[in-house]
Amino acid sequence: MKILAFDIGGSSLKYAVIDEAGTILTKDKKPTPETRDGFFALVGEIAASFAGQYVFSGAAFSFPGAVDDATGVIGGASAIPYIHDFPMRQELEARLELPIAMENDANCAALGESWLGAGKGHDDMAFLVIGSGVGGAVVKDKRIHHGRHLHGGEFGFMVVGADHHILSETGSTRAVAEAVADAKGVPHDEMDGEKAFALAVGGDMDAQNAVDAMQEALARAAYNIQYSIDPEVIVLGGAVSERPGFAEAIQQKIDQLLKDVEIAHVRPVVAAAQHGNDANLLGAVRNLL
Repeated sequence: MKILAFDIGGSSLKYAVIDEAGTILTKDKKPTPETRDGFFALVGEIAASFAGQYVFSGAAFSFPGAVDDATGVIGGASAIPYIHDFPMRQELEARLELPIAMENDANCAALGESWLGAGKGHDDMAFLVIGSGVGGAVVKDKRIHHGRHLHGGEFGFMVVGADHHILSETGSTRAVAEAVADAKGVPHDEMDGEKAFALAVGGDMDAQNAVDAMQEALARAAYNIQYSIDPEVIVLGGAVSERPGFAEAIQQKIDQLLKDVEIAHVRPVVAAAQHGNDANLLGAVRNLL
């Protein structure tokens, strides 16, 4: 069984041929089209390019936004306006003449890690996507918990301080970059997460303090997640999670927190995601399967 998988992002459209065991047979990417017609044309061209090489049992899609596979409509908003408030699944089925399954991108990443990555072997998992904001997903019994409003796992909205700042404002790479920029007295657009972390590695105290504050916010969030949904593991995704020692530093902060909260006896376990950009493609396939 071969499945054609797509991961639709604001700047690039990634695609792959993946078998039912999760083996990626081939993959590539194209710039994301600027129009809906261009999108459908590109998806059709990609599918046609594999004619005679593979027989597909279905096509699996990872999209941004509030993806409702039952209705076939993507709500919310994203960097790709034309995918929203439109019968996307039905149109894809008609054009590709294949069974279609689609899911939110963070949920797909979580399913990919649950299936073949850091969550493999666990039924219940929480997933944090750390980038310019913080997103996430909840996996229960190997399936996504969507919630009544399709907001299951939106951990970035968690209030983590007395000032009512949310996790996306304190535990993200953007938070680190802005804190360093403010400390240095430079405009925010002259600093990004990569530069800020490079400064921290180089010994800059302002950057180290900003990274420490970010990791503290994420540790508190992981503790709260543990004691609200009680997952077996909390997986950290996003490019920053690939940095050596990042997950370990958060685990150390969690362990320190547990020393201060003596009544808490369940130790949250955090782990870095293993599949990077491929997690969305793998999770889209897992969702279809």
